[in-house]
Amino acid sequence: MTQELTRILYVEDDPDIQAIAMMVLETIHGFVLEACSSGSEALEKAVPFQPDLILLDVMMPGMDGPETLKQLRTFPALADTPVVFMTAKVQPQEVQGYLNLGALGVIAKPFDPMTLAEQLRAIWRMRFN
Repeated sequence: MTQELTRILYVEDDPDIQAIAMMVLETIHGFVLEACSSGSEALEKAVPFQPDLILLDVMMPGMDGPETLKQLRTFPALADTPVVFMTAKVQPQEVQGYLNLGALGVIAKPFDPMTLAEQLRAIWRMRFN
C-alpha cells in the first residue's frame, strides 16, 4: 500500500451526491476515483481497481454499506484496505458501530464539498500514526 492517498473506490447510490463528490475529489484535488452505484458493483470493480481507500455509503438499496464491507473483506487484496463510511446516521453509538466494523473513519452527510478531500486525507494520515 502506498503512503500517499491516490486511488479511491467510491460507493454511493445517489447520483447527485456521487457527481458532487467526484467533481471535487477528481477534478479539483486530483484523486483517481472508481465510482460504483451499488455494493454489488463495488464487489465487481474493487479488486481490479486496487484502491488505496474505499469511501462507502452506509444506506443503499440491496446490499448496504456494512454488508458491502463484509463482502469486500473476503478478497485477500482488500482485507486491509482502509474504509471510510459516509452517512447521515452519525449518532455516537452509530459511529462507534461503523468503527467496530473496521472503518477507519466516518464522514457525516450532508458533507461539505469544500472540506471533503482534507477530511479524507486527515483520516488517511491517522492510519500511519
